[in-house]
Amino acid sequence: MMTFHNPEYLFLLLLLIPIVFWYIWEMHKSEASLQISSHRNLVQFPKSGKIKFRHVPFILRTLAVTSIILALARPQASNSWRTQNSEGIDIMMALDLSGTMLAEDLKPNRLEAAKSVATEFILSRPNDNIGLVVFARESFTQCPLTIDHAVLINLFNGVKYGLIEDGTAIGLGLANAVNRIKDSKAKSKVIILLTDGSNNAGDIAPITAAEIAKTFGIRIYTIGVGTTGIVNIPVPTPIGIQYQQVQSDFDSKSLKEIANLTGGRYYSATDNSKLRRIYQSIDQLEKTKISVREFSKKDEQFYVFSILAFILLSLEILIRNTVLRRIP
Repeated sequence: MMTFHNPEYLFLLLLLIPIVFWYIWEMHKSEASLQISSHRNLVQFPKSGKIKFRHVPFILRTLAVTSIILALARPQASNSWRTQNSEGIDIMMALDLSGTMLAEDLKPNRLEAAKSVATEFILSRPNDNIGLVVFARESFTQCPLTIDHAVLINLFNGVKYGLIEDGTAIGLGLANAVNRIKDSKAKSKVIILLTDGSNNAGDIAPITAAEIAKTFGIRIYTIGVGTTGIVNIPVPTPIGIQYQQVQSDFDSKSLKEIANLTGGRYYSATDNSKLRRIYQSIDQLEKTKISVREFSKKDEQFYVFSILAFILLSLEILIRNTVLRRIP
């Protein structure tokens, strides 16, 4: 990378413009004229070699002046190195796939809203290992911890209702997430649990899973998604999609207890914008620590242009005193 310590000297290059015009004007005035009846017979005579080289001294001098100006501007070649040490955060996301996640109080529904906002969250954390666990009546790992977020997002987009038998096994989903992240070497380990119901399946109680997480130093952020009360859930029928009204409620007390026990936080997301703000809040709380060291070294390059100017001027003097030498 080339920079100039005194770039203001580069404005001197503008002086070359009037110099070029002056040279052209002088050459035009200095042309000799001879009146003859016809120049037809002169065409057969070849031009002298000196005529071909007559502009070379001026070109060499112009280039020499340019080199001197560049040398005055003190060109510098800079080499820089950048080292980055990042303290990665490992994050497992536990997503509820129960039937009530199809409720349309969030747009287009709770599940799709959760997937969309979670994708934005993943893209904002390029330095972190992130994985995905899904749960309903059972739980399985959709994607283990990975830094390849393109693969993770593709797997995230493939999540849909019906992959698992309906139900809400929060404890089982948490236990699965804990099992996936507990052996991580990262200094910070986090689980983000998103659900819209109360635990009604599985052999592991949510509080038990939270206590296990605490043992391994894992923080859990819990998100209760959706509004409480009567919500409409689409149900496929032979005559098309019909809506069924069901009572929506989730055990906020248990979710708060899980978060408090592990040093995390509990959030309630009743619409898309609030869900997005929740993920932004978690993003701020769990910032990756990065330390950057920069080194820069600059080498003076003016001598290159100084030597070039000397060579060009020497060539000009040589040509003027040999090939283009004038004899009085």
